[in-house]
Amino acid sequence: MYDLNLPPFEYQVRKADDRYWIFDVLRKKYLVLTPEEWVRQHFVHHLLRDLAYPRALIRVEGGLSYNQLSKRSDIVVFDRQGAPWMVIECKAPTQAINQNTIHQASTYNATLRAPYLVVTNGLSHYYFQVDWQENKTERLPSLPAYIPH
Repeated sequence: MYDLNLPPFEYQVRKADDRYWIFDVLRKKYLVLTPEEWVRQHFVHHLLRDLAYPRALIRVEGGLSYNQLSKRSDIVVFDRQGAPWMVIECKAPTQAINQNTIHQASTYNATLRAPYLVVTNGLSHYYFQVDWQENKTERLPSLPAYIPH
């Protein structure tokens, strides 16, 4: 797989049916190892191990609806009251992060209205704080620490 700009972690990969599968510690099952899944698993482990985000408050590939379309958010972190706190959109390392990618993630977040948005391809990471009342978005220099509410 790809070397990423995220801390390494001890992963479990196996080969079956001519495909590689990686173990997801949140869903507790093996998933097809795609480039996007590689990024997602690295980011989840970074949240859990390096930043001490609570495992119980992280959901991977949850469903959401936007303009009557069903979409899947890559990673959503919730606050202790169960409200979306951060939406993380993961892309394959080969996919450049551009304005269209950020707009797509912002559109998904408009449904959840999380105050933080992250877009990453594992190499480049973009962090945003969203003020829904003022309708403003500010780019942040780093990932916010988890602050329980």
